[in-house]
Amino acid sequence: MRKKIDYIDLLKKVSPYNIKKGILYFQHYGAKGFWVKLTERFQKDDISYQEWYLRHVPGKEELERQSREVFVKKPLISILVPVYNTPIHFLADMISSVREQSYPNWELCIANANPSNQEVRDYLKEISRKDNRIRVKDVPENEGIAQNTNAALSIASGEYIGFLDHDDLLTPDALYEVVKYIEKTENVGVIYSDEDKITADSKEYFAPYFKPDFNLDLLRSNNYFCHFVVTKKDLILKVGKLRGEFNGAQDYDLVLRLVEEAESVGHIPRILYHWRVHKESTADNPMSKMYAYDAGKKAIEDHLIRCGAKAEVFHTKDLGFYRVKYILQNSPLVSILIPNKDQADTLRQCVQSIIEKTEYPNYEIIVIENNSEEEKTFSYYNELEKNYGVKVVRWKGEFNYSAINNFGVTCAKGEYLLFLNNDIEVMDGEWLGELLANCERKEVGIVGAKLYYPDDTVQHAGIVVGIGGIAGNMFVGLKRGYTGYMHKAVIQQNLSAVTAACMLMKRHVFEEVGGFEEKLKVAFNDVDLCLKVRKAGYLVVFDPYAELYHYESKSRGAEDTPEKIRRFQSEIEFMRCRWIDILKNGDPMYNCNLSLKKWDYSLKGN
Repeated sequence: MRKKIDYIDLLKKVSPYNIKKGILYFQHYGAKGFWVKLTERFQKDDISYQEWYLRHVPGKEELERQSREVFVKKPLISILVPVYNTPIHFLADMISSVREQSYPNWELCIANANPSNQEVRDYLKEISRKDNRIRVKDVPENEGIAQNTNAALSIASGEYIGFLDHDDLLTPDALYEVVKYIEKTENVGVIYSDEDKITADSKEYFAPYFKPDFNLDLLRSNNYFCHFVVTKKDLILKVGKLRGEFNGAQDYDLVLRLVEEAESVGHIPRILYHWRVHKESTADNPMSKMYAYDAGKKAIEDHLIRCGAKAEVFHTKDLGFYRVKYILQNSPLVSILIPNKDQADTLRQCVQSIIEKTEYPNYEIIVIENNSEEEKTFSYYNELEKNYGVKVVRWKGEFNYSAINNFGVTCAKGEYLLFLNNDIEVMDGEWLGELLANCERKEVGIVGAKLYYPDDTVQHAGIVVGIGGIAGNMFVGLKRGYTGYMHKAVIQQNLSAVTAACMLMKRHVFEEVGGFEEKLKVAFNDVDLCLKVRKAGYLVVFDPYAELYHYESKSRGAEDTPEKIRRFQSEIEFMRCRWIDILKNGDPMYNCNLSLKKWDYSLKGN
């Protein structure tokens, strides 16, 4: 569902500063891109986040209850804050947010990188005298944020380390929620939370980021951990402290090194951190620190080298978000499997686009004929076999999407299987090589593409389990060029499922999980297959850089006969029984605070 633009709110935000920032955005994105960013930024949400947050923030009684809770583990958490000429009112707010924590076993380790600033020095001296949990170390020379944070780390005695910027705020239950998570989870090495932004005057909360559970490909696209991150001190000492050569993205570099070594990574789906926005902050002006984005790119590159992944990393137009382009290592045979019944013209468009545009050379096309009746169809089959070497195999049973594709696989020779609808049209030549380079990765089982309707609006940008009851496509109807919530429509990430309208997977993974479930004749068979692949320990990747047209009608035929209704209901019941845990607990690649009735990452209305 598209949101309306709040033009009144837009006009309120017109100021000399915003005009200057707008000019920078115009220069960076160009006229068309600038308008897209402007309209996306000022779309009015159906639900007021400010009101939603105030309803969900713990009240005084709850905080008092939290302060009395007895934990078996009572870890000391050292919160590291590098300070450099911080305005006193921001500094005071930050420290107050720590002192107001409902969990009491913490220490605040502050590295003051400019002791000559008498006002800041006096304030820190006074506040540390009032609360002996506040420890201050003077850093004679400002060497950079990484080095200053390391100075704070040098005086930390906690078992766990948390990171807090000098002008930001923790929610009062932040440490309580972290310790509660540690209490119930064995060997968690890194924990991160959801976050939002707060205005300079601390009056408005906005731009919440409700994050998925650990998502490797999303982390390689953007430092979505960002705030609030807590990690074991021993783990930091194992991977090495923050590195000065990554200043500006020192936290990104550290997080990537931490997740490489952590036994497990935890996510708390609650807003625990307020990122303050003011004129000097990167949060408000993402183009203010280009060196930071270059450092982020280098951090990803180093991470990929350590992981043995062959890839190139590129900036995107949305700075701070990156494209990792994996490099093909081999040239395996890909079997492209296309079920078909009649619709010769539709099939012709699909096959011709593959043959004429696909740059990757080593593939075979297998059309799985399913009870066609039109002579035109069989004439085209003869043409395909004679002129293009396309293999046509015949499935003589009733329509059963799962059984048809399972049969097609038995006729395929490829090491990789590309399941493709007959109403798909290739848009550019790199599509198959792009998907394959991703799928070659040892940790990946399935890769799905981004699909568009003929009017250049999104038909598929990944699937979330639970949307609409069982599962649904995301960003349906979003205009091409629009990036969606946190740019999720245009960046690579792991999801729980992708559509089999265009889905590539390793053959051995397909066989390992038993292929498509034939009890699911029409609906949810691709979702079920993806969930089986994830359960087997492989990643499902949404790759938005492989783009194709899907000529599926925006208003699909209704399930309006008694037989179809019974079949559909039985398939719903099958999915509910098999995947009750994810349907009950929520899709880990989504967030429990987001709506299951809309497909645009809207806030859940409760």
